[in-house]
Amino acid sequence: MREMYDDFVLLIINCEKYRYKAQAQKEGWLANASFPYYHVLGQGTGQGTSQNTFEFDDKERILRVDAPDDYVSLPKKVMAAFAAVKQRFSQVKYIFKTDDDQHLKQKNVDNFFQMMRGVMEVKSPKVHYAGYIVDVKQPYLSKSHLMHPELPEYLPIYITKYCSGPFYILSIEAVTNLLFKRKAIEKEYFEDYAIGYHLHPSLKETMTHVETGSFFEE
Repeated sequence: MREMYDDFVLLIINCEKYRYKAQAQKEGWLANASFPYYHVLGQGTGQGTSQNTFEFDDKERILRVDAPDDYVSLPKKVMAAFAAVKQRFSQVKYIFKTDDDQHLKQKNVDNFFQMMRGVMEVKSPKVHYAGYIVDVKQPYLSKSHLMHPELPEYLPIYITKYCSGPFYILSIEAVTNLLFKRKAIEKEYFEDYAIGYHLHPSLKETMTHVETGSFFEE
């Protein structure tokens, strides 16, 4: 497979247990994609000697990172993937993130992602963070442990704005800022909330809403 120098990369969060979901995406809406994308899998404990331990499989479009391959470790897996992309792709300007249960409704995949790329540059100053915005106006306790018993019962969610996990976009400047806060983010349990909560306010000033439900379905 040729080396890819596109200025954006799509990361799709996956795990070994649900590899069949990744295969369905590859055979479906990703079949004709010409841009670089990778299904992100965890391997190891995330306690290695290097925080940049990763392996790109360009043939299978897989990125393996040093993180547990489980639900509660999603923040660690995502941050490891961000670090890997930033190290490998020096010309990347944007990282798109989605999940293995999402299916794009648009027939022309390349056009959709170019359109989303345009969303990031339509304003001045440029947009650093875009997706379906969730506005947490009051702190509350998450009840997600009722669906995911591996999560702690006491899990506060604080006032912030964040882009919902099924699809969001970050500029490389935003990714760089988040990597400075990697340890704090890895202690969180909800990856999408953690991204929005820890991203510097100046990089959220042009935060842009995208009706992702109009483009993706589960």
